[in-house]
Amino acid sequence: MKVVVGMSGGVDSAVAALLLKQQGYAVTGLFMKNWEDDDDGEYCSTRQDLIDVASVCDVLGIDLEVVNFSKEYKDRVFADFLREYEAGRTPNPDILCNSEIKFRAFLDHAMDLGAEKIATGHYAGVRAFENDGRIEYQLLKADDGTKDQSYFLYRLNQAQLSKAIFPLSDIYKREVREIAERAGLPVAAKKDSTGICFIGERPFREFLMRYLPTKPGEIRSLDDERVLGEHQGLMYHTIGQRKGLNIGGIKGNDVAGEHEAWYVAAKDMKANVLYVVQGHDHPALLRGELDAEDLNWIAGRAPRTNWVYTAKPRYRTPDQPCSLELLEGDHVRIGFAAPQWALTPGQSVVVYESRVCLGGGIIV
Repeated sequence: MKVVVGMSGGVDSAVAALLLKQQGYAVTGLFMKNWEDDDDGEYCSTRQDLIDVASVCDVLGIDLEVVNFSKEYKDRVFADFLREYEAGRTPNPDILCNSEIKFRAFLDHAMDLGAEKIATGHYAGVRAFENDGRIEYQLLKADDGTKDQSYFLYRLNQAQLSKAIFPLSDIYKREVREIAERAGLPVAAKKDSTGICFIGERPFREFLMRYLPTKPGEIRSLDDERVLGEHQGLMYHTIGQRKGLNIGGIKGNDVAGEHEAWYVAAKDMKANVLYVVQGHDHPALLRGELDAEDLNWIAGRAPRTNWVYTAKPRYRTPDQPCSLELLEGDHVRIGFAAPQWALTPGQSVVVYESRVCLGGGIIV
């Protein structure tokens, strides 16, 4: 079976290709270039990543394809990313990047190359099972819970999952590096990439300012409407943000709270006011439920509502027990067993039943 592996230049995708070759697949590596603006090496490492991928493919003895999806990335991912920030929300571009680039543009290209499946170095799993005489596919959490990336894949559908292989589903990260080292892969000790999908880690506000011009306004206390300072644009701030407000010297109303940090609690887009509260556990930062829209249920149908699930309202949050209420117009209300901190419009909430990722939506 011919499999095309999306290779980023990192150790995870390199080991994914190695494992598939060892299992007898006919493996081709594919490197995607998806960002061209200011690709000068300071923040983007495209050139070095391509060199690393070529070195890995040479060691493995597999062919390498290189494709440029910069236009698709800009049209399908980055444009939406900017629209969301301009509207005052905080999007997660990695999620859209997976559904639109890695499992759409890349998948289509791999099929054109004659592939039967595609594979990536994601820490997740896929399981096929029979349901009423037809094959369905489930997205599963990886065995390595500290690296599980099913959250970022919740927008995949049955057609995409039917073509996907995740070779690292049952392997821990430490084992991945050990496998790479034993095989003599040149990326065995390479640092994991971070930052915006395909754009890299960079001073975020300065990067955003190049595309969204400043729009100064007041920073006010949510509790008493005091003006505490000035922001340069609501799009540069997110709910729960503490750093970068430049109001650290402003004291609270009482002695006990005078040294507590300020946190972003709300945005008034119409008045261009950023509201902040003092103290990490301020009631304004806690919510017992959320509404989400733009839903994607991986099975192609909504889950039962008279059931207890778990959900992640952000990637690093541990699974939270919750219930679902389906609302009109492709909306869902998720009620949590315990109040959640800094629920953020634009972020994704992802629902699980044990190890199975059911899907999710965008927090509104």
